[in-house]
Amino acid sequence: MTVEEYNKTVDDHADGLYRFILKNTRDSENARDIVQDSFEKLWIRISSVDAGKAKSYLFTTAYHTMIDMIRKNKRTHGFDIEEHDSESRIESYTGISAILEEAVNLLPVDQRSVILLRDYEGYRYDEIANITGLSESQVKVYIFRARMFLKKYIGSIETLI
Repeated sequence: MTVEEYNKTVDDHADGLYRFILKNTRDSENARDIVQDSFEKLWIRISSVDAGKAKSYLFTTAYHTMIDMIRKNKRTHGFDIEEHDSESRIESYTGISAILEEAVNLLPVDQRSVILLRDYEGYRYDEIANITGLSESQVKVYIFRARMFLKKYIGSIETLI
């Protein structure tokens, strides 16, 4: 990869990578750090990464960095699980996209990552498997479970309208 190809990669993929990490971490500072770290790792390996595979390399690197950060934070801070019921969602209607975002944020990290890569970023199953290090069948299972959770959480569309 040349410096020009690297610069084009930054221009083409920085926003998508940031959105993916931000949706998973819900912390803009951590998302920026992870994206910066991913581009730094790409720069260090500029001579060994093919320009055509740079996007996959970036998402894989960012995903693994994010998982490491989440695991570290769980060990040091613990985590809280909130209970949500459908009545409170209906009474405090904030829009379908806000409800969907709330539901996605409740998914476990692996399911959230694969559903975001598939439905938000448009990756194929094999590409998601490559990025996450999961098998293709496990990716399909996580996506199925995430969609079932989202369907159950949101309920019918008539309930939202």
